[in-house]
Amino acid sequence: MSIPEVKKTPVFGFLTVIADPQHGLFGGYLLLNRLGRPLEFHCTAPVKPNRAQEILYGPTLDAFLYGEQIGQTLLDHATAQSQLLCTDQAAVMCVRQHVEIPVVLVLPDGEGAESGAFPENGQKTYRVDPAHAPEPHWTYFTCGPNRLAVPAEVERDRHRVTEQWSALPETFDLGEPFVRIREAIAEAQQAMP
Repeated sequence: MSIPEVKKTPVFGFLTVIADPQHGLFGGYLLLNRLGRPLEFHCTAPVKPNRAQEILYGPTLDAFLYGEQIGQTLLDHATAQSQLLCTDQAAVMCVRQHVEIPVVLVLPDGEGAESGAFPENGQKTYRVDPAHAPEPHWTYFTCGPNRLAVPAEVERDRHRVTEQWSALPETFDLGEPFVRIREAIAEAQQAMP
């Protein structure tokens, strides 16, 4: 008699960065199971760029800080492997260059709709970048009640996201975990001098 194979529970990651005028940038990474229950939570110490970094990185500073320095550090410290990484910060999307999993930008309600980015029959790609931005083209789409975007150069992520979405309840709000992260970081900030 063989032991039944244990099906691996899907893990979904939520990564955001909060800017605090006094302390700097705080990153938070929450890993949830398909029911929305926490498996792991990680946050960074505050990160504050110095003036030389601001000058030398120029318009690429946010992508470097949010995606590479904060995002990649948080992902490296997690013990569980996420099948999908969600963020609510466009600058975090550059972490996609360093991971194999799909990374998706969760848009606030209504964003993109006024420009026709969410047509009835599918998707469109629009240029929405300022000069020198690292991700110049976005592909917009929806999963359940969520408005999402992926960089057009990794269009395959859209299909991978929709596949992963099938493991979640149809009404799962991908924006809600970011509220939890912000509250947890605010709680941690209260303990700071």
